[in-house]
Amino acid sequence: MAASVSSLLCRLVRRACAHAASGLPCAESTPWKGILVVTSCAGVRCSGPGSALALAGALLVWAPRALAQAGVVLDQHGIEPAAIYDGAAFDNGVGGVHRQAAYSGNLTLRLRLDLDRLMGWGGATFYASGVWIHGGQPSRASGDAQGVSNISAPPAAQLEELWLQQNWAGFAGSLLVGLLDPTREFYRLQAAGLFLNSSFGTGPEFSQSGSAGPGVFPNTSLGLRLAYKLDPRLLLRAALLDGAPLRRADGSLAAFQAGDGGVFLFEVAFLERPATPSMQRSRRFRLGRFSNLPPYDHKLSFGAWHYTATFDDLTDRQSDGQPLPRHGSSGAYLIGEVLLGRASGSSSRRRSAFAQLGISDARSSRFSSYFGAGIVASAVLGKAMNDELGLAIAVARNGSHFLEAQRERALSVWRAEIALELTYLVQLTSFLALQPDVQCIVHPNTDPELENALAGTLRFELATGQ
Repeated sequence: MAASVSSLLCRLVRRACAHAASGLPCAESTPWKGILVVTSCAGVRCSGPGSALALAGALLVWAPRALAQAGVVLDQHGIEPAAIYDGAAFDNGVGGVHRQAAYSGNLTLRLRLDLDRLMGWGGATFYASGVWIHGGQPSRASGDAQGVSNISAPPAAQLEELWLQQNWAGFAGSLLVGLLDPTREFYRLQAAGLFLNSSFGTGPEFSQSGSAGPGVFPNTSLGLRLAYKLDPRLLLRAALLDGAPLRRADGSLAAFQAGDGGVFLFEVAFLERPATPSMQRSRRFRLGRFSNLPPYDHKLSFGAWHYTATFDDLTDRQSDGQPLPRHGSSGAYLIGEVLLGRASGSSSRRRSAFAQLGISDARSSRFSSYFGAGIVASAVLGKAMNDELGLAIAVARNGSHFLEAQRERALSVWRAEIALELTYLVQLTSFLALQPDVQCIVHPNTDPELENALAGTLRFELATGQ
């Protein structure tokens, strides 16, 4: 039975390889072409260990070529599919809750349709993405509150984003409607996107606000986003979203329910881009949601947000002993990135620094303030290397009402949790990136009973179609 299946597979692969190798003379003897020639030209018998080697070699040659050819055809019609797999092996070697190793993974499938090329609808784009989250939860071992892994979440397979965008005025204006993650546009910096700790993507004073956050990964919200570019250096953004995610804590789907309220976001961003195209850094393969961020040298953004729902005060009580309701909750942030230097004659060798500062309503949010900062150097091992090295710090501070609530319970807590991260990212091939990472968590979860944690991560990403 096994021999019959092997024989059938070999015949199928030989036909595929014969098609892929059309035009290649059998005399060519480069390593992969040689295997392809053996499989498709020489008519090797499909039996024994040699056929397995021929099968593997043929697939390595034929599959990338077939995918590339298919991608060209689809792109011509405005169809851009992509598959991205992020995996991370994590080990909490010291401190935290307990020593433990864990593995987390995400498989994301994306589809972007340029409706102008596909059907003549000028300036319109359709986008859909779904994610399969699996594996362990690293923060359960390290005990931190900020999140040592920005890809970890409770296991699930779900729709992440589904929206339609319409641009106008020469792409200066943009309206987006649907299921979206606002932090893909708000509160984001290129350099900060290198790091794996969740706070460098979005500060905890914002990502952990409201009843379940402002619709961030993986539980996004329904709403709309409006953006307008006043000039190449000044951009305005605003968004109005359901105050609760589409996917609720019990796994059900619901939107705009009584008590959800809404969340309003606003941001103004000042950007300075390279003066000439030759000065722009090459398009780099970045892990996570910042992989296709347009390059800039300097950026300064101010943002604010407001929830319209009612939240319980963390400390104050009514006469009957119930938490005092607070109508609405607000916060603001200031983030910036600056180019420190660029090697002469090289657009890839550069050094950048960034900083994040955020505040939120201490009456109903645990973290009332956050500060993050870091430095990133690219092409560290030479101009030919597509790599980045970064060092950063994230400080999340408990608010006054949270601290008072702990004192009332006779619980002792530290004022802040501090995360220090050292990371290195290298793009090994056009589809594979590798990122070793070390984080030291000082005062995990601000719990005095937990020792400082030291956690290591080896992250990789496989991508096609990006």
